[in-house]
Amino acid sequence: MSAIRRKPTSSNADQELLIEEQKKLEKEKEEPIPDLTGDRRNIAILLFLYVLQGIPIGLISAIPMLLQNRGASYKQQAEFSFAYWPFSLKLLWAPIVDSLYIRRFGRRKSWLVPVQYLLGAFMLLLSLNVDRWLGGNGVDPNVPLLTLLFFLLNFLAATQDIAVDGWALTMLKRCNVGYASTCNSIGQTAGYFLGYVVFIAMESKEFCNTYLRDVPSEEGMITLPRFLWFWGITFVVATTLVAIFKKENDIEDDHMEARYTEEHELNIHQSYKILWDMVCMRPVQILAVILLTVKVSFAATDAVTSLKLIDAGVPKDKLALLAIPLIPLQLILPLAVGRYTNGPRPMDVYLKAIPYRSVMATVATGLAYVTPYIIRGGVVPTYYYVLLVTTYAIYQVFLYSMFVAAMAFFAKISDPAVGGTYMTFLNTLCNLGGNWPNTVLLWLVDVLTWKQCSTDPENTCLGKGEQQSCEASEGKCEITFDGYYLESGFCVVYGVVWLLVVHKWIVYLQDLPVRSWKVVKQKAR
Repeated sequence: MSAIRRKPTSSNADQELLIEEQKKLEKEKEEPIPDLTGDRRNIAILLFLYVLQGIPIGLISAIPMLLQNRGASYKQQAEFSFAYWPFSLKLLWAPIVDSLYIRRFGRRKSWLVPVQYLLGAFMLLLSLNVDRWLGGNGVDPNVPLLTLLFFLLNFLAATQDIAVDGWALTMLKRCNVGYASTCNSIGQTAGYFLGYVVFIAMESKEFCNTYLRDVPSEEGMITLPRFLWFWGITFVVATTLVAIFKKENDIEDDHMEARYTEEHELNIHQSYKILWDMVCMRPVQILAVILLTVKVSFAATDAVTSLKLIDAGVPKDKLALLAIPLIPLQLILPLAVGRYTNGPRPMDVYLKAIPYRSVMATVATGLAYVTPYIIRGGVVPTYYYVLLVTTYAIYQVFLYSMFVAAMAFFAKISDPAVGGTYMTFLNTLCNLGGNWPNTVLLWLVDVLTWKQCSTDPENTCLGKGEQQSCEASEGKCEITFDGYYLESGFCVVYGVVWLLVVHKWIVYLQDLPVRSWKVVKQKAR
C-alpha cells in the first residue's frame, strides 16, 4: 500500500479551491451531539430485536454439547458445524433483502416480519421431534437432518440481522446512529446468554440439583423441546406486535425531519452492482485487508486455549458454566465502551485495545501451560477457577472494545442508500476475519504437535491406527512438543508486526470524510 499524497497547487485559484475543499472536509467531520429525544423507544425496539436474534445463535451453540453427551463422533460434530455458516455467507443474499420489499408495509418490515414468523415456526417444528433426532439410549443422532434444520434456522437469523442492521440506520436519528452498535452488542449477548448459557445450565440435572433444587431429580428443570416451544411462541407474539404497532416511518414523529432517510430504491441487478462498486472502492479494500488479518493475532487464544484447558483436566461442564458470572460484564461493557465510540473517532478505541488484548492472550497461554501442574488427581482448586474467570474477564474487556468500536465505525461510514448491504458486507468481512484464522490454527495444532507412545518410542501416534496400537500395548500417547505454544508465539510476533504496519492505515481511514464511503451518488437538486 502506498501513501496517498496531495497534488501540489500552482496558482492562487488552485489555492482558493484547496481552501474551499478543506472547509467542506472540516464541515463533514463535524459530528452532531447525540440527542435521545424521540429515539428512546426506537433504541428499545432495536435492542429487543437483537435479543431475539441472539436466541437461535445461542441455541445452535448448545447443540454440539448435547450431541457429545449422546455419543456423536467428532466427524459428526464437524458436519454439524456447517450450521454456523450462514452468518458468514449472508452477503450473498443481502442485496435481495435490500431491493425487494412492499413499499406500504415498509422496506425492512417486509423481510423482518415474515422471517421472524418463520423462525418461530421452525422452533415449534423442532420442539416436536428434536429429541428423536438427537438420538441417545442406543439410537444414533440424525446429524445430517439436524445440520440442515439448524442451518436453515441460522439462515433465517442471518436474514433477520440484515433487515435489522439496515433498519437501524434509518430508525435512529443521524446523531444517534452510533447507538445501533451498542444495541447490537448488548442484544445479541443477552440473546446468546438465554439460548446457550441459561439453557445448558437449566437442562443440566447436576447444576439444578446442586444450586436450584431441594430434592434431587434425574433431569434438568427444562428440556430442549420445552425451550424451543417457549421461544417459538415468543417469536410469533413479538413479531405480531412489531408488525401492528411499529411503523417503519413514523410521520407523526416531531423529529422526522432529522431522520436519516436517504434510502434509494434499487432492483436486484443494481444492488449487486452496488456491491461490486463497494468492493472496487479503495477505502473499502484497505478496510477489508485490515478486517481479514487483524484477528490472526488472537486466533490461538480464541480457537485453541479452551480445548487445551479441557485436555489438561478442566471439566467441560464447569468450563461452560464459567461463562455465567461473565454475562453481566458482557452486558455492561458495550454500554461503557459505547460512551467512547459514539463519536467521530471510534477506531481510536480499536487501536488502543489491540496491544492489551495481545498481552491478555499471552497470559491465557501461560495459564494453559501451568494448568496441568495446578490440577492434581483430577481435582480443580477453587482459586484456579477464580484465576480463570479473572483472566477471561479482562480479555473480554479488550475484545468488546474492539467489537463495539468496529460496529460504531461501520454504522458511521455505511451508506444508508444500501444500508443493509453495506453493514452486512462489513460485518461479513469481520466474521470471516475471525473464522478463517481459527480454522487454520485449529487444523495446524496436530500438524505441529509431536507425540510418542509411552511404551513404544517408535510409535508417533500420528493416526488412529497408531493410537489404537499404543492403547493396546497399555501405553499412552504423550505430547513431546505442543504445536499450540508455537502458534501462540507466532501470533504474538505477528500481532506486533501487524500493528506497526497497519496503524497508519486505520488512522487514514478514520480521517476520511463520510462522502468517501458513499457508493450511491446523490442526484443534483
